[in-house]
Amino acid sequence: MNTTSKLPAAHHETPMVCTSRRRLLGQWPAAALALMGISGVVQAQPERKSAAAELLRLWRQSGGALLIRHAATEAGLGDPAGFTLGQCRTQRNLSDAGKQASQDFGAWLQAQNFKPDAVLSSQWCRCQDTARLAFGQFEDWPALNSTFAGQGDPAAQQKALLARLRGLPKGRTEVWVTHQVIMTGLTGAYPSMGEGFLVDRQGRLVARAELAP
Repeated sequence: MNTTSKLPAAHHETPMVCTSRRRLLGQWPAAALALMGISGVVQAQPERKSAAAELLRLWRQSGGALLIRHAATEAGLGDPAGFTLGQCRTQRNLSDAGKQASQDFGAWLQAQNFKPDAVLSSQWCRCQDTARLAFGQFEDWPALNSTFAGQGDPAAQQKALLARLRGLPKGRTEVWVTHQVIMTGLTGAYPSMGEGFLVDRQGRLVARAELAP
């Protein structure tokens, strides 16, 4: 299931853009702000829970893909020198908080009696670990790999994402665990670590929420 091939490191950062579902957009998740060391308006816990519940309601109703930026990581940008795909010790990995948040999200979904039809992941360990801790199993999909700093093939990867979205059967629910650059490239919006974007079959952002309510 997990493929191994060497790719350069990848990750981060472009401005946030607001799109549809205004009540779900526009405020940064509190936990993500704290973990990233960013000050600003903090979403109250009831608002986070409400946003997550609304996202799940829409997902149940319409199906589609939920893109999740990997959970919180150890400090750093990109990956250390000597990064090697398939060797987690060479990469920037999940922090303890990120591991706990991933487990909490999986437990929350189970409590809502919801299980996605498929879980796909970038080949980076921080994405695979997010998927594994939240859902128990996943399938690698290189189209979700990071394209930070000119790595990968952004145009080809975005084309693959859109092709899969447009081909999803009605009502099918998929999770795609990936990176900020992939999510921003598809939607134009900026996700925090551990945040999820529900997108429609044209790749448009429908709802967003922190996924450890």
